[in-house]
Amino acid sequence: MSQRYQGGFITASFNPLAPSVDYLIVAGGGSAGGNVGGGGGAGGLLTANGLNLISGTTYVVTVGAGGTSVSGQVGGNVGSNSSFSALATVALGGGGGSARIAGPNTGGSTGGSGGGGAGGVSGSLVGFAGTSGQGNTGGTGQNASTFSAGGGGGAGAVGSNATVSSGGNGGAGTASSITGSSVTYAGGGGGGANSSSTSAGSGGSGGGGAGTKTATDPTAGTVNTGGGGGGGGDSSASQVGAAGGSGVVIIRNISAATATTGSPTVSNSGQYTIYTFTSSGSITF
Repeated sequence: MSQRYQGGFITASFNPLAPSVDYLIVAGGGSAGGNVGGGGGAGGLLTANGLNLISGTTYVVTVGAGGTSVSGQVGGNVGSNSSFSALATVALGGGGGSARIAGPNTGGSTGGSGGGGAGGVSGSLVGFAGTSGQGNTGGTGQNASTFSAGGGGGAGAVGSNATVSSGGNGGAGTASSITGSSVTYAGGGGGGANSSSTSAGSGGSGGGGAGTKTATDPTAGTVNTGGGGGGGGDSSASQVGAAGGSGVVIIRNISAATATTGSPTVSNSGQYTIYTFTSSGSITF
């Protein structure tokens, strides 16, 4: 608080900054490739403490959707971005995993974390890059006769490279205790595999979906974790590349918000009031 002299009176002017907030922002995870598909990359993850907000200002919260599933010899889709308008930086959606198309590979992309490379006969494809400060690179597929695909990158670790006996596992996510208990977010999806003599990759901790090598569909990334989807099996399997999990935005403050939209879940832990957005909205302090 500062004071100034005005017409014989001392008046007070208050600092317009609200108490600082802590935040966790996770984008939507990418979907995996279809035929011997690389795992989907996890959504980008941003977290920090002590962000000052302006009292009375309404801040927009955007929660990104996961990349939609694909079927056949098609690369996966990128997840959607998540954001908090008080920040200049946006959490980027996870990259899609690539897929094998009768030898060559197709699709796949960079993102918050990168998608995994497909398994192939004539050539393997390296995993795609993640974004510095948000996630990691996807693993590489391999081209031996027992071909298999790389795992998608996670917020906490790179996706594993495929081997002659297994698809790569999705990269591990990152744990956060912003809600008062430890939860892991943004794990990469596992890579798919040839059904003859290989095993599929598992999803990374933090909601990553498992790949497959059989006619059973791979596992989608878990909703509201930003997990990447699991990769599809070989040409005799369903070839579905599973969807990525949607993102989440969590904001906590010692003081309660004066208004919200988007129906965030409100909880308390110690001195904090916590707002968990699983869909887009806004918040005012």
